Amino acid sequence: MGGIGKTTLAQLVYNDSRVDNRFDLKAWVCVSEDFKMEEITKSILRSVSSESSNAGDYLNKLQTELKKKLVEKKLPLILEDFWHQNYDDWSRLISPFGVGTTTVVTTRDKTVSSMVGTIPDYKLPTLSDDDCISILTQHALGAKDFSGHPNLGEFVVQIAKRCKGLPLAAKTIGGLLRNKVDIGKWEEILKSEIWNLPEERSNIFPALRLSSHHLPADLKRCFAYCAILPKDYEFTEEEIVLLWMAEGFLRVEATKQNEDLGHEYFQELVQRSFFEISNKDESRYMMHDLINDLAQSVAKDICFRVEDDKALNVSSHARHSSYIGGRKDRIKKFQVFYGKKGLRTFLPLKMPEGWRYISNQVLSELLPEFKYLRVFSLQGCYLTEFPNIIGDLVHLRYLNFSYTQIKTLPNSMCKLYNLETLLLRGCSRLEEFPSEMRFLINLRHLDIRGSDSIKMMPMGIGELTNLQTLTNFVVSQDNGRQIREMENLSNLKGGLVISELQNVVKAQDAWVAGLCYKSNLRDLALEWSYNFTGEEIHKDVLDSLQPPKMLERLTIECYGGETFPNWFGDPSFEKLSILDLCYCPNCTLLPAVGRLPSLKSLLIQRMSKVKNVGANFFGKDLSINAFPSLERLRFQDLPESEEWDPCEVDENVRSFQHLHELIISNCPKLLGSLPNRLPSLKKLKINLCQQLRSLPGCLPSLEELVIQECEQLVVSLSSLPKLSDLEINGCQEVASTSCANSGSFIERVSLSDISKFTSPMEGMMLGLTKAERLYIRGCEELISSWQNQEGPSTHLRPIRFLEIHNCSRLVSIGAEDEKEEYMQLGIPCHIEHLSIHCCERLERLAESLHSYRSLTVLRIEGCPRLISISNGNLPPNVRRLTIKECENLQYLLDGVNNNINSTPLLKHLVIENCKSLISLSSRAELPIRLQHVDIYGCEKLTSLSSNGKLPVGLKYLDIRRCRALESIAQEIEENCSLESIIICSCDNLRSLPRESNKLRYLSLSRCEKLHALPNCIHNIVSMRELFIFDCPSVTSFPEEGFPANLTSVTMWQPNICKSVIECGLHKLTCLKHLSINGASLDVVSFPCEEMLLPRTLTSLTIFGFPNLETLSSKGFQNLKFLESLEIRSCPGIKFLPEKEMFDSLLQLDIVDCPLLRERCKEDEGQEWPQIAHIPCILIANLLPEGTPRNQN
Repeated sequence: MGGIGKTTLAQLVYNDSRVDNRFDLKAWVCVSEDFKMEEITKSILRSVSSESSNAGDYLNKLQTELKKKLVEKKLPLILEDFWHQNYDDWSRLISPFGVGTTTVVTTRDKTVSSMVGTIPDYKLPTLSDDDCISILTQHALGAKDFSGHPNLGEFVVQIAKRCKGLPLAAKTIGGLLRNKVDIGKWEEILKSEIWNLPEERSNIFPALRLSSHHLPADLKRCFAYCAILPKDYEFTEEEIVLLWMAEGFLRVEATKQNEDLGHEYFQELVQRSFFEISNKDESRYMMHDLINDLAQSVAKDICFRVEDDKALNVSSHARHSSYIGGRKDRIKKFQVFYGKKGLRTFLPLKMPEGWRYISNQVLSELLPEFKYLRVFSLQGCYLTEFPNIIGDLVHLRYLNFSYTQIKTLPNSMCKLYNLETLLLRGCSRLEEFPSEMRFLINLRHLDIRGSDSIKMMPMGIGELTNLQTLTNFVVSQDNGRQIREMENLSNLKGGLVISELQNVVKAQDAWVAGLCYKSNLRDLALEWSYNFTGEEIHKDVLDSLQPPKMLERLTIECYGGETFPNWFGDPSFEKLSILDLCYCPNCTLLPAVGRLPSLKSLLIQRMSKVKNVGANFFGKDLSINAFPSLERLRFQDLPESEEWDPCEVDENVRSFQHLHELIISNCPKLLGSLPNRLPSLKKLKINLCQQLRSLPGCLPSLEELVIQECEQLVVSLSSLPKLSDLEINGCQEVASTSCANSGSFIERVSLSDISKFTSPMEGMMLGLTKAERLYIRGCEELISSWQNQEGPSTHLRPIRFLEIHNCSRLVSIGAEDEKEEYMQLGIPCHIEHLSIHCCERLERLAESLHSYRSLTVLRIEGCPRLISISNGNLPPNVRRLTIKECENLQYLLDGVNNNINSTPLLKHLVIENCKSLISLSSRAELPIRLQHVDIYGCEKLTSLSSNGKLPVGLKYLDIRRCRALESIAQEIEENCSLESIIICSCDNLRSLPRESNKLRYLSLSRCEKLHALPNCIHNIVSMRELFIFDCPSVTSFPEEGFPANLTSVTMWQPNICKSVIECGLHKLTCLKHLSINGASLDVVSFPCEEMLLPRTLTSLTIFGFPNLETLSSKGFQNLKFLESLEIRSCPGIKFLPEKEMFDSLLQLDIVDCPLLRERCKEDEGQEWPQIAHIPCILIANLLPEGTPRNQN
């Protein structure tokens, strides 16, 4: 049931602090009815990694990348609103997840629940009447119950019952009755006939329909317009208000700006629960699916959405439309728009990452029909030129070309006299504006954030007096573009950057700009160039640019003056909460900002001449408390700063009473003394302060302490009673008391390169009663305090994650009866995750390790003396074992006691760059439950196991750069689970065993001695993808042919191309992707007569055909689903098929084909008419890595 609270419950779990403490990463993905595995995987990748993915839309690459990101990580994954019922797709989706992933699925479908569940599902009950009453009164009356309004009691109870236990219904009805205490209004709602309308007839729950029925007319029109928003689409208030304004939905009032009225409308819909705050980004909003359905019901046939290529029956009266932008959109997607001459809105939404490509026909054929268009966007399209047709759409009020590649804007755009909003955000190649832009007198919003190539403002910008949004004013010395042009821009509000201030020649010009009178500005940045000149007038210019008193954020960057003007730090700036001062190289004193009453965040960065933090910084009047509201303070890159001098400040002055976070970074000469009274400080981070010797004496509220590369610093933990997160990397000394309670709140500890621990350090260790994570790097004194004691096993019981780096004396993991000069690592008894790195004397794992039944992940890296694992048995419940850079390791499982039951739960094994490894097991079979094996760079590895067998449960086998490997197995049992085999650069591999009946993916590359593929390969009906590259000894494909269900074939092995063709590719009725190297084929036409291509192809790559001259129209006539064609390194090709053969094509790449390149020149080449309709065309000599695909 929708609206019952599934997402709300999932949110509560997702945002619970216990989840943050227990897991390393988090991901939330809204799936919805349109199940796209690639997009879901990309969304998860974005959540777990800040790095952008290079995998494109290739699912295998995406999943491989995701799998690597999740190695040894614990992840809670929320999959919201799941409808898809295909079990194979579900299995494929979750295949990258390891044992550390916990997945929560919300769904309305019991079949989905049964398919995905590994434990019984939780079916949310409807709310009780009392709970509905509570929600209803909270949203309507702002109270927990109706006791304050007893006369409404009967109506509250009856309306709550009609909500039928649905919290969404109670919320929306409560929003409808918000602040209504008139009994007549409640009675009207209770007696409405809409309650009696059958739900199956209206398809909308009566409570929701009732809430829209009673909307004021203006508000209802605005809400109905939101029917163009796709389900699960996240939007900002500004985005929606500007669209409403462009469509004329905001009732003009003499006393209010349209934008302010739009804000009131938007917030009214928020209060009525039509819009709700996104669970992923608090600055964005979304609509519940049922509210989205309601909007469509209200809008009727006036609004429509185009999603994929689904056929739509759209009324000729339709006025507002959106479409979900794909990576490449052909004209077919827009067929529904033909004949809709009254269209007002054309808006791409929910766009994919990266560039989008749209057919030229959309611009040349379709746009001219939309003569009444008011809203138009091509955001994110790879456009290099501004379409001339736009200048004819004279009714346009909203134009969005953000994130395109346009370089200039034509003067024809300046005929759009009604234009109110022009969005050019992220146009990195845009350099200039049209010369007549001053005629756009109705322009109110000009957003050029991220368009950093713009060198100057449009001529006469001061005439655009209606401007409210101007994100950047680039100062020039040219007349009509100087800073004095800002004088008449009195309506500016929100955020403004004024850059290139070195071009201000006279300070008087800055004063004329009248910043102090622009009272609606809230965020102001004043920037000079990094290589500025004329610093002698910088102070006068800054003095003249005094901002308005209501400013909330101020940034000063590259300021060349020696001091700051008098207005700086004046307490009359009572709203200023954020102040950033970056790169002020000539300033010798910090500005007096201590008296700013609302200042919450202060950044001082790159001020190379400041030597101390003295009385001036706190303000002129030292009799009052300084920085009364400051919560975050950062000092960064102050190379000459030597001291924070408390002697200059009156001891009775209470400063920084509310400071929560203090960061001091790269102040190499700072000696001290830091402020001693920081009662509210929760986070302290100090790095690269090589001379600093001590920390503040009393930090009663400190929760997180991070010290990095402060070699002289002595850290005392005795006065940090609430510390929960401790990281020290490089300091002189760590001291602790003997009190066992000194670390009682610590949950995570990381200690690295600490010269000395003051005894008794055991006191702090004894106090780690809550610590779950412990990271130690190069602190041998601390580790040695554990050996020969019962300590680690006893007083470190909570530790679940333990990581040890650079301990040169460590010889054994686990306690043994050894001489005292050898160090053994005693392990906390409940350890789950153990990592040992770069311990050069580590020789063995002690037999006692077998008793650690909680250990599930073991990682050993960079331990050159380790010869075998293990002399006894590995921990019995280890699930993931990773061994890297252990150059003398010969056997993974070695010893008389080893057998397949030693590690019965081991699922994932990773071995990398162990140059001496001969075999994974010399005397035993591999663990029976092993599922993943990854082996890279083991040059002496000859076999995986001594008996030549693979575990029947093995699913994924990836072997690379194992040059001595002769075979992966002597045989593969019939019940083997192997699904994926990747073998690369295994020079000595000669043959493959009969493959698993469950194999889906086989990749063979750079295996010089591999002489043949398995003869029975055609019987593997499960195989979907086959990749063969640079295996020169493979000269033919098995006569029996291909596996019947292949979807992707890459044959970059010229020797076998002829036999591949003879096998009959047309028989592969499921094939979608084909890539073939034709270096050995002497053909002038492709496909040749004897080569028929399967009609199911969606992607085709042909490479290296030396004599190819033409692509055959006959050969392409059946390829009705072909979307991508790549022609590479075919020097003689000149001709393409007829245009009709390319109707379905979305992308055409022509690389290193000189003759065809000339014939495909835009608007000039003979072949251009054949391909002009294709959305994405790339024509290049050689494609450098990372080159974007150009649009035609």
